Amino acid sequence: MKEQGQPIWRNIRKLQKLIPLTAGLLISFAMPTHAAEQNIDWQQAKQAKSITISKEQAQKIKQKSLTAAMAWHGASPWISAVSRGASDTFEALGIKVVASTDAQFDPAKQVADLENITALKPNILLSLSVDGTSTKKSYQKAINAGAELVLLSNPIPGFRHGKEYVGIVTDDMFGMGKAAATSIQQAFGENAKIGMIFHDAKYFITNNRDSAFRKQVATLAGHKIVVEKGFVKEHETSAIAAAMILQHPDLDVIYVSWDAAAEGVIEALRSFGNRDIKVVTHDLGVNNLLDMAMQRNMLATISDRPYVIGATMAKLGALATLDLPAPHFTLVPYDAVTKDNIADIWQQAFKAPLPKMLDLALKQ
Repeated sequence: MKEQGQPIWRNIRKLQKLIPLTAGLLISFAMPTHAAEQNIDWQQAKQAKSITISKEQAQKIKQKSLTAAMAWHGASPWISAVSRGASDTFEALGIKVVASTDAQFDPAKQVADLENITALKPNILLSLSVDGTSTKKSYQKAINAGAELVLLSNPIPGFRHGKEYVGIVTDDMFGMGKAAATSIQQAFGENAKIGMIFHDAKYFITNNRDSAFRKQVATLAGHKIVVEKGFVKEHETSAIAAAMILQHPDLDVIYVSWDAAAEGVIEALRSFGNRDIKVVTHDLGVNNLLDMAMQRNMLATISDRPYVIGATMAKLGALATLDLPAPHFTLVPYDAVTKDNIADIWQQAFKAPLPKMLDLALKQ
């Protein structure tokens, strides 16, 4: 495998800058500080599969000649899959999408996007807020103009479930964190020495995933987090990982909060020529999946299903036009990704063909 992999790996390195770095990270980047502090009764959360539209409800929705808009925080393969899931669902219900915007992680641009969308008076608005405080007034204008607001992951301060917004769709943060720990148990059996590089900021999704991982490791016989270090910005993880490797060369695996942040850890391991320490993270990013396909350092990643997220948001928005209540939080399933199921999970998550370089790597 090593001899066969070297030529393709050189090509991969040349193309890295051309490949989107991550698929699922975008939720994690935009979390406002207040979101992590909210008290949420997760026992009341529903699973995405429970959100269904009957034939009679679908017919009523079609008769309304509704319109919808999507105000996103950024652009990536992940958000494209969310948009496809929503657009396909809207089309099946006879709902016309009148706008889809990319705020480029700029609150001011998202405010402008929302102002333009409000002028179109959509009946349904799907969105992830870059900064709930800065954009709140603009969302309120859209709501006042008649839009049913469905949120992706981020609560907005002061907005009330069932009042200002229909509901929030997000991944199963706690399940994903547990699954990351379980993937280590499955690979190492017992007594794995773990390094943890966690997100050291009050961000809604990453905090909950990291916490769930930590708690699950504590329940696994013999497994131990021997060192952990926080980071705020992605570029910090390479230096953190290098220090961990020097101080704890006997580590079996390093957990990192999300995919793009894990790239720095892979880089550090590669610079040391270390193929023994493995990496576990969350979300789907092409570069790390290439590393996994080549059987190098990336052991496993836990992926949500962005297409299902979009479809679920669209269903909730459509049902809201019938004055039907929605759960506060709706959780989308996740999948543990290893080399053996990369192709299947990619298709399930994105409803799109596997990138050519990744397909080629899997065939080596």
